[in-house]
Amino acid sequence: MSDLTHVELLWLEKRIENWIRFGHHAEEQILDRQRRILSFAPGHILAFVRWASNDFGTVISRIDIIRTVTPGQRCATVPYVRPGGDILLRLSGWPKVERVLQIADAIEALDIDPADAAPDYWHHVHNRLSVNEVPWGKSVSNMQLSMPMCSTRWLRSRFSNQKQA
Repeated sequence: MSDLTHVELLWLEKRIENWIRFGHHAEEQILDRQRRILSFAPGHILAFVRWASNDFGTVISRIDIIRTVTPGQRCATVPYVRPGGDILLRLSGWPKVERVLQIADAIEALDIDPADAAPDYWHHVHNRLSVNEVPWGKSVSNMQLSMPMCSTRWLRSRFSNQKQA
């Protein structure tokens, strides 16, 4: 049994579009022109965007930011994700999805990989956006000051663990 978390990506032009916004995959398996499976190591954070439409317009717009889990660890199920993951953020509706994508862009503008942001920061973004409030760091200029201190500690511990391995 593999320790990896597998995410199935599907792209049917203007019907179903599943993609990864950020995250570092360990393996990739191409099934056909429209489907592939990305596999992620335990403990990695990824953003999984799902969009679907029918003849009348958009049916679903959803983003899930997930921390992958080790085998046997409790996890929540997410469609197209096996076995599931620790959900840090789950929002539906294009305006909220678009706002999360803008936040990820702003984090990247600070030369920080959004996959390296603290899980608590993504919980914060989920909590604020789910009640239509503005998360800390609404602009690129003040995001660096407003990201919780745990993000700095999280980054330091994450990178020091990578250097030791």
